[in-house]
Amino acid sequence: MAKHGKKYTAAAAKVDIDKVYSSREAVALAKETSITKFDSTVEVHMRTTLDSRQADQQLRDVVVLPHGLGKTVRVLVFAQGEGAAAARAGGAELVADDDETLKKIEGGMLDFDVAIATPDAMGKVGRLGRVLGPRGLMPNPKAGTVVSAQDMERAIKEAKAGRVEFRLDKSNNIHVSIGKASFSADHLYENYVALMDAINKARPSGAKGNFIKRVTIATTMGPGVKADPNEHVQGAG
Repeated sequence: MAKHGKKYTAAAAKVDIDKVYSSREAVALAKETSITKFDSTVEVHMRTTLDSRQADQQLRDVVVLPHGLGKTVRVLVFAQGEGAAAARAGGAELVADDDETLKKIEGGMLDFDVAIATPDAMGKVGRLGRVLGPRGLMPNPKAGTVVSAQDMERAIKEAKAGRVEFRLDKSNNIHVSIGKASFSADHLYENYVALMDAINKARPSGAKGNFIKRVTIATTMGPGVKADPNEHVQGAG
Protein backbone atom coordinates (compact mmCIF):
# COMPACT_ATOMS: atom_id res chain seq x y z
CA MET A 1 0.00 0.00 0.00
CA ALA A 2 1.31 3.46 -0.94
CA LYS A 3 2.57 5.60 1.90
CA HIS A 4 0.94 9.00 2.25
CA GLY A 5 2.44 12.16 3.71
CA LYS A 6 1.36 13.77 6.98
CA LYS A 7 -0.91 16.29 5.26
CA TYR A 8 -2.84 13.59 3.41
CA THR A 9 -3.11 11.42 6.54
CA ALA A 10 -4.44 14.37 8.57
CA ALA A 11 -6.94 15.23 5.82
CA ALA A 12 -8.05 11.61 5.39
CA ALA A 13 -8.66 11.36 9.15
CA LYS A 14 -11.50 13.89 8.74
CA VAL A 15 -13.30 11.62 6.27
CA ASP A 16 -15.30 8.60 7.43
CA ILE A 17 -14.61 6.09 4.62
CA ASP A 18 -17.66 4.02 5.55
CA LYS A 19 -20.06 6.97 5.48
CA VAL A 20 -22.07 8.15 2.49
CA TYR A 21 -22.44 11.91 2.96
CA SER A 22 -25.17 14.17 1.61
CA SER A 23 -23.86 15.90 -1.52
CA ARG A 24 -23.68 19.27 0.25
CA GLU A 25 -21.61 17.72 3.08
CA ALA A 26 -19.42 15.80 0.63
CA VAL A 27 -18.60 18.89 -1.42
CA ALA A 28 -17.76 20.92 1.72
CA LEU A 29 -15.59 18.11 3.10
CA ALA A 30 -13.71 17.65 -0.18
CA LYS A 31 -12.97 21.40 -0.17
CA GLU A 32 -11.88 21.30 3.48
CA THR A 33 -9.50 18.38 2.90
CA SER A 34 -7.62 19.93 -0.05
CA ILE A 35 -3.91 19.55 0.75
CA THR A 36 -2.01 21.10 -2.16
CA LYS A 37 -0.21 24.45 -2.08
CA PHE A 38 -1.77 25.27 -5.47
CA ASP A 39 -5.50 25.79 -5.98
CA SER A 40 -6.73 22.21 -6.40
CA THR A 41 -9.41 21.16 -8.86
CA VAL A 42 -12.53 19.60 -7.33
CA GLU A 43 -13.47 16.45 -9.24
CA VAL A 44 -16.55 14.24 -9.29
CA HIS A 45 -16.07 10.55 -10.09
CA MET A 46 -19.13 8.41 -10.81
CA ARG A 47 -19.44 4.67 -11.23
CA THR A 48 -22.48 3.72 -13.32
CA THR A 49 -24.46 0.58 -14.16
CA LEU A 50 -24.37 1.52 -17.86
CA ASP A 51 -22.57 -0.49 -20.54
CA SER A 52 -20.72 1.83 -22.94
CA ARG A 53 -20.71 -0.93 -25.61
CA GLN A 54 -24.52 -0.74 -25.94
CA ALA A 55 -25.91 1.90 -28.32
CA ASP A 56 -28.86 2.68 -26.01
CA GLN A 57 -26.60 3.17 -22.97
CA GLN A 58 -24.26 5.87 -24.32
CA LEU A 59 -23.99 9.02 -22.21
CA ARG A 60 -22.39 12.18 -23.53
CA ASP A 61 -23.50 15.79 -23.16
CA VAL A 62 -22.45 19.21 -21.88
CA VAL A 63 -23.35 21.42 -18.95
CA VAL A 64 -22.64 25.11 -18.35
CA LEU A 65 -21.65 25.33 -14.68
CA PRO A 66 -23.23 28.40 -13.02
CA HIS A 67 -19.94 29.43 -11.37
CA GLY A 68 -17.55 28.27 -14.09
CA LEU A 69 -14.38 26.26 -13.51
CA GLY A 70 -12.22 29.00 -12.04
CA LYS A 71 -9.72 28.96 -14.85
CA THR A 72 -9.04 30.88 -18.04
CA VAL A 73 -10.33 28.82 -20.94
CA ARG A 74 -8.37 29.27 -24.17
CA VAL A 75 -10.48 28.69 -27.27
CA LEU A 76 -9.29 27.61 -30.72
CA VAL A 77 -11.70 27.86 -33.66
CA PHE A 78 -11.47 26.01 -36.96
CA ALA A 79 -13.34 28.14 -39.52
CA GLN A 80 -13.14 30.06 -42.79
CA GLY A 81 -14.47 33.42 -43.93
CA GLU A 82 -17.54 34.48 -41.97
CA GLY A 83 -16.98 31.82 -39.28
CA ALA A 84 -13.38 32.95 -38.76
CA ALA A 85 -14.47 36.60 -38.53
CA ALA A 86 -17.17 35.66 -35.98
CA ALA A 87 -14.58 33.70 -33.97
CA ARG A 88 -12.22 36.68 -33.79
CA ALA A 89 -15.10 38.99 -32.84
CA GLY A 90 -16.21 36.48 -30.20
CA GLY A 91 -12.83 36.48 -28.45
CA ALA A 92 -11.25 33.20 -29.60
CA GLU A 93 -7.54 33.06 -28.68
CA LEU A 94 -6.61 31.26 -31.88
CA VAL A 95 -8.36 30.94 -35.27
CA ALA A 96 -7.17 28.15 -37.54
CA ASP A 97 -8.20 29.38 -40.98
CA ASP A 98 -5.02 28.50 -42.87
CA ASP A 99 -3.01 25.35 -43.60
CA GLU A 100 -0.01 26.64 -41.65
CA THR A 101 -1.93 26.69 -38.36
CA LEU A 102 -3.41 23.24 -39.12
CA LYS A 103 0.11 21.88 -39.69
CA LYS A 104 1.27 23.35 -36.36
CA ILE A 105 -1.60 21.63 -34.54
CA GLU A 106 -0.87 18.38 -36.36
CA GLY A 107 2.70 18.74 -35.09
CA GLY A 108 1.48 18.98 -31.49
CA MET A 109 0.85 22.69 -30.86
CA LEU A 110 -2.00 22.32 -28.39
CA ASP A 111 -1.97 25.60 -26.48
CA PHE A 112 -5.75 25.67 -26.01
CA ASP A 113 -8.44 24.09 -23.81
CA VAL A 114 -11.46 23.94 -26.13
CA ALA A 115 -11.69 23.53 -29.91
CA ILE A 116 -14.76 24.74 -31.79
CA ALA A 117 -15.39 24.31 -35.53
CA THR A 118 -17.89 25.35 -38.19
CA PRO A 119 -19.42 22.40 -40.11
CA ASP A 120 -17.58 23.36 -43.34
CA ALA A 121 -14.21 23.15 -41.56
CA MET A 122 -14.77 19.61 -40.22
CA GLY A 123 -13.26 17.99 -43.34
CA LYS A 124 -9.88 19.51 -42.49
CA VAL A 125 -10.34 18.97 -38.74
CA GLY A 126 -10.89 15.25 -39.39
CA ARG A 127 -7.22 14.94 -40.38
CA LEU A 128 -6.26 16.03 -36.86
CA GLY A 129 -8.31 13.32 -35.14
CA ARG A 130 -5.31 11.36 -33.89
CA VAL A 131 -3.90 14.52 -32.23
CA LEU A 132 -7.16 16.02 -30.91
CA GLY A 133 -9.13 12.82 -30.20
CA PRO A 134 -7.01 11.31 -27.39
CA ARG A 135 -6.97 14.67 -25.58
CA GLY A 136 -10.74 15.13 -25.80
CA LEU A 137 -10.32 18.22 -27.99
CA MET A 138 -12.10 17.01 -31.13
CA PRO A 139 -15.03 19.30 -32.03
CA ASN A 140 -18.30 17.41 -31.80
CA PRO A 141 -21.92 18.49 -32.50
CA LYS A 142 -23.15 16.60 -29.39
CA ALA A 143 -20.72 18.57 -27.23
CA GLY A 144 -21.88 21.85 -28.76
CA THR A 145 -18.49 22.50 -30.37
CA VAL A 146 -19.55 22.28 -34.02
CA VAL A 147 -21.57 25.43 -34.66
CA SER A 148 -22.58 27.84 -37.42
CA ALA A 149 -20.95 31.25 -37.83
CA GLN A 150 -24.15 32.78 -36.37
CA ASP A 151 -23.81 30.69 -33.18
CA MET A 152 -20.04 31.14 -32.86
CA GLU A 153 -20.06 34.01 -30.36
CA ARG A 154 -22.45 32.19 -28.01
CA ALA A 155 -20.39 28.96 -28.23
CA ILE A 156 -17.16 30.81 -27.36
CA LYS A 157 -18.87 32.64 -24.48
CA GLU A 158 -20.23 29.36 -23.05
CA ALA A 159 -16.84 27.64 -23.38
CA LYS A 160 -15.17 30.47 -21.48
CA ALA A 161 -17.95 30.59 -18.85
CA GLY A 162 -17.37 27.00 -17.82
CA ARG A 163 -19.11 24.68 -20.25
CA VAL A 164 -18.01 21.16 -19.37
CA GLU A 165 -18.43 18.00 -21.38
CA PHE A 166 -19.19 14.76 -19.54
CA ARG A 167 -19.13 11.32 -21.07
CA LEU A 168 -19.12 7.66 -20.15
CA ASP A 169 -15.61 6.22 -20.44
CA LYS A 170 -14.72 2.65 -21.45
CA SER A 171 -14.87 1.56 -17.79
CA ASN A 172 -18.46 2.93 -17.58
CA ASN A 173 -17.35 5.75 -15.28
CA ILE A 174 -17.79 9.52 -15.54
CA HIS A 175 -15.13 12.00 -14.37
CA VAL A 176 -15.92 15.73 -14.29
CA SER A 177 -14.36 18.84 -12.73
CA ILE A 178 -16.76 21.19 -10.94
CA GLY A 179 -14.44 24.03 -9.91
CA LYS A 180 -11.54 24.90 -7.61
CA ALA A 181 -10.95 24.34 -3.90
CA SER A 182 -10.87 28.15 -3.49
CA PHE A 183 -14.56 28.35 -4.50
CA SER A 184 -17.07 28.74 -1.69
CA ALA A 185 -18.77 25.50 -0.61
CA ASP A 186 -22.08 26.96 -1.88
CA HIS A 187 -20.69 27.65 -5.36
CA LEU A 188 -19.18 24.17 -5.59
CA TYR A 189 -22.47 22.65 -4.46
CA GLU A 190 -24.45 24.67 -7.04
CA ASN A 191 -22.04 23.53 -9.78
CA TYR A 192 -22.45 19.93 -8.59
CA VAL A 193 -26.27 20.17 -8.68
CA ALA A 194 -26.12 21.63 -12.22
CA LEU A 195 -23.93 18.70 -13.29
CA MET A 196 -26.26 16.09 -11.75
CA ASP A 197 -29.31 17.77 -13.37
CA ALA A 198 -27.57 17.63 -16.76
CA ILE A 199 -26.69 13.94 -16.28
CA ASN A 200 -30.34 13.23 -15.43
CA LYS A 201 -31.48 15.01 -18.61
CA ALA A 202 -28.95 13.02 -20.65
CA ARG A 203 -30.16 9.70 -19.17
CA PRO A 204 -29.82 7.05 -21.91
CA SER A 205 -32.95 5.13 -22.98
CA GLY A 206 -31.31 1.83 -21.99
CA ALA A 207 -30.57 2.94 -18.40
CA LYS A 208 -32.28 0.88 -15.70
CA GLY A 209 -33.34 2.36 -12.36
CA ASN A 210 -30.78 4.60 -10.71
CA PHE A 211 -27.86 4.18 -13.10
CA ILE A 212 -25.42 6.12 -10.87
CA LYS A 213 -24.05 3.48 -8.51
CA ARG A 214 -21.42 5.45 -6.63
CA VAL A 215 -20.28 9.09 -6.42
CA THR A 216 -16.94 10.20 -4.98
CA ILE A 217 -15.89 13.85 -4.69
CA ALA A 218 -12.19 14.71 -4.26
CA THR A 219 -9.67 17.47 -4.81
CA THR A 220 -6.36 16.96 -6.63
CA MET A 221 -4.33 14.56 -4.43
CA GLY A 222 -6.91 14.87 -1.62
CA PRO A 223 -8.93 12.01 -0.08
CA GLY A 224 -12.16 10.82 -1.74
CA VAL A 225 -15.48 11.62 -0.07
CA LYS A 226 -18.51 9.43 -0.89
CA ALA A 227 -21.68 11.35 -1.80
CA ASP A 228 -25.22 9.97 -1.85
CA PRO A 229 -25.76 8.77 -5.46
CA ASN A 230 -29.56 8.83 -5.09
CA GLU A 231 -29.95 12.40 -3.92
CA HIS A 232 -30.20 14.17 -7.29
CA VAL A 233 -31.19 11.32 -9.60
CA GLN A 234 -34.73 11.11 -10.91
CA GLY A 235 -36.37 8.16 -12.61
CA ALA A 236 -34.96 5.50 -10.31
CA GLY A 237 -36.97 2.32 -9.93
